[in-house]
Amino acid sequence: MNSFWTVVGFTARNKFRGKAFLITTLIIAVILSIGVNLPYIISQFDKGGDKATNIGYIQSTNVEAAAGTATGDSLKAFYEQQENAKLKLIAYPDKGSSEENEKQLKQAIKDNDIKGYLEFGAMTPSGYPEMSYKSEKMMEFSLTENLTGALQLIRQATILQDAGLTDEQVAQLNAPINIAAVQISSAEGGRTPAEQGVNMGLIYFIIIFLFMAIITSGQLIASEITAEKSSRVMEILITSVSPLKGMFGKIFGMFTVVLSQVSFFIIVILANVSLPHNKDALAGLDIDLTKIDPLLLAYAIIFFLTGFFLFATLYAAVGSIVSRTEDLGQATMPMTIISLAGFYIAIFSLSAPDSMLVKVTSFIPLFSPFVMILRLGLTDVPFWEAALSIGLLLVTIYIAVYVSAKIYRTGVLMYGKRPSWKEIRKAMKAYKI
Repeated sequence: MNSFWTVVGFTARNKFRGKAFLITTLIIAVILSIGVNLPYIISQFDKGGDKATNIGYIQSTNVEAAAGTATGDSLKAFYEQQENAKLKLIAYPDKGSSEENEKQLKQAIKDNDIKGYLEFGAMTPSGYPEMSYKSEKMMEFSLTENLTGALQLIRQATILQDAGLTDEQVAQLNAPINIAAVQISSAEGGRTPAEQGVNMGLIYFIIIFLFMAIITSGQLIASEITAEKSSRVMEILITSVSPLKGMFGKIFGMFTVVLSQVSFFIIVILANVSLPHNKDALAGLDIDLTKIDPLLLAYAIIFFLTGFFLFATLYAAVGSIVSRTEDLGQATMPMTIISLAGFYIAIFSLSAPDSMLVKVTSFIPLFSPFVMILRLGLTDVPFWEAALSIGLLLVTIYIAVYVSAKIYRTGVLMYGKRPSWKEIRKAMKAYKI
């Protein structure tokens, strides 16, 4: 047992002392810090981001352009009545011709007085004239949608006013209707929207956390074993430590490294979130961690540990049959694709946790660490289904450990090109494994 902990300590210390590991960890921490503070950083550079966008239009006295002028004036009055309006209409006098009017508006754009201008045409059945927004920017969809919404509200208010409704009736028509979404359960009560939101946040975090841990630790385990084989260090290690203890020692050592690294990232994120400018922004979200279901948290820990151990064992077996680091990427690609598939199924099924794909993959051991935790958090899963998924996962881990241990014992002593499965089986028989 002492040799096992020796391998664990050696693996962990070797990674913690590596310059590449430390530099990579610091770079990721800096990137996370920038990402958390990015809205605040952008706001510091974009001081004018809260200012209204100025839009010009011609306020004509011509009878033919009266509809366009009335529409522009209505929009101008509408946005002036709003607090913190995103748009502001600016009227320009009629120069007598469309060419002179357009020239005047284009000059206003060059002088940065306006960002664009509205041009009106013939009357339409909608009650408004034909309109086009002209500016130097492309795809101003959000701005035109804002103008469209404003005109719809103006038209609605005009119709209601003409209908002779009282202010109380108008207020009743415009009053918002709220419907609370409560997830029912076979047990007493149900999950409120706040509890559903916290659970979804926990699920999202666990899925990403597990995927990062699998990808990071899997590559580290496989590359560590391959590097020891290529440098012939493995021949010295197996004389003092049994291959089985060496494999599990590396897995546990890498688990410690990854857990420490991800914990450091979480501390960095929490430290940045607790900064005054971020704390004030998150205060309105009303996040209450006490609403997390303890049973869901227990399930999350179980599926995280079992999923990590299953993939780490398979990565160790794959790394043991590769002698050159150049071949490692190709050898580990199937495991990477499988983990990516589980991750994407879970992430893209957040809005449909009861689909047939989710139900089926929640019982497939290579996918269940990602998918079953999604079902447990967002749907009412019977206990026997969760127990069956965990049972299948444990059986798969036992088989994977048994097969991986045999492959590891054989693979660490095979050099040269990556051996085929036929060569590995022959070697097992020769070594009586």
